[in-house]
Amino acid sequence: MTLTTRCPACATAFRVQPGQLSARGGKVRCGKCAAVFDGVAGLVEAQAQAGPAETEPSPQLALFEAARKPMPAPLAANEDIVPEFLEEELAPPSQRRLWGLGALLALAALTLQVMLIYRTEIAVVLPEAREPLATACEWLGCDLRLPRKPELMAIESSDLQADARRENVIVLNAVVRNRAPFAQEYPALELTLTDERDQAIVRRVLAPQDYLPAVAAARRAQGIAAGAEAVLRVSFDNSRLRAVGYRLYLFFP
Repeated sequence: MTLTTRCPACATAFRVQPGQLSARGGKVRCGKCAAVFDGVAGLVEAQAQAGPAETEPSPQLALFEAARKPMPAPLAANEDIVPEFLEEELAPPSQRRLWGLGALLALAALTLQVMLIYRTEIAVVLPEAREPLATACEWLGCDLRLPRKPELMAIESSDLQADARRENVIVLNAVVRNRAPFAQEYPALELTLTDERDQAIVRRVLAPQDYLPAVAAARRAQGIAAGAEAVLRVSFDNSRLRAVGYRLYLFFP
């Protein structure tokens, strides 16, 4: 059955199938003037046709199309609500567990690395952590050293004198104080001998084992205690030099 409806705006008649009218409540759009009208109210005649022409839609008639989606089934009480665009991107539970385990291992490795980098500072703030950190360093082949803060170390006094018992020998005496509230390593000392014009003649760096040779290595490793002093005495051969002055300062290499 082919029906004919007429556009009330431009009076153009079009062929339309009954199914097309009933699908959208009879609303159609004119293919000539684009006006929307009631196709059922605009019916003018009905023609019976046979053959394939009965089902052939009118090439001049545009019908309204609307998406008809079925209503979703109600969710169970324990069912997660997942947006449709994420449904295909969610990894299976086993893969999510592997990713979680990998993240935990990465966090543990990062924490261990930070502890190794700042092991000296941690041992100062938490003295009870020094022994575990020292054990960990033995396994990993690193050293747990004492702090090295030259701004908290000072040369309290120093002098350079000729040795009365030995000719052409000068003796450096100095007192180094640790002003920090924690033990520190023994610093290195740089001694510069100068002439009459205060020009440098020779410069020498003294390591702790140079100015404290009689102190055992284990004792030197304990450093200078908080607020304590280290007294040092070093002799030099001055036979080839004409030094009349000196400069002395401490540093950590």
